[in-house]
Amino acid sequence: MGTSVFYFVATLSVIFALMVVFAKNPIHSVLYLILTFFTFTVHYILLNAQFLAVVNFIVYMGAIMVLFLFVLMLLNLNKENEPNKSALLKIIGIVAGGCLVVTLIGSLKSVAIASPLVLKNPGLGLVENLGKELFGPFMLPFELSSLLLLSAMVGAVLLTKKEENTNG
Repeated sequence: MGTSVFYFVATLSVIFALMVVFAKNPIHSVLYLILTFFTFTVHYILLNAQFLAVVNFIVYMGAIMVLFLFVLMLLNLNKENEPNKSALLKIIGIVAGGCLVVTLIGSLKSVAIASPLVLKNPGLGLVENLGKELFGPFMLPFELSSLLLLSAMVGAVLLTKKEENTNG
């Protein structure tokens, strides 16, 4: 059961990733990318990594992809606005794509398809274990990183704040 679900979701991942590349409309490309990230979330759940699944779902699908979608909608990309690409640029793109295909074929020759990964420790990806590690031996570095992020946020607010004219 689990193996067939894994292969089905893996096939969907590859199909959606290819649709991201080959979609003519950039909005459709972003929507296919959201579906690709959703299949990654399913893979994380199959690997018993609930924390990574939730982070992938919230951060990538929820925030970053919506941001991409809004940026593309605000740019209002049309065929008329797109500049013509030179022949040299097209040739460089074909050569780069050919190099990628040769690299992929070379790497696939050494791959042996085996059964999907089976975890020896079923509690490996649980949020409970992550919390025990973060708030146990790594409590000080975790809190120091939160202070670093807080100071960066305060610095960003101070940099964007306009200077008020004190001369009356």
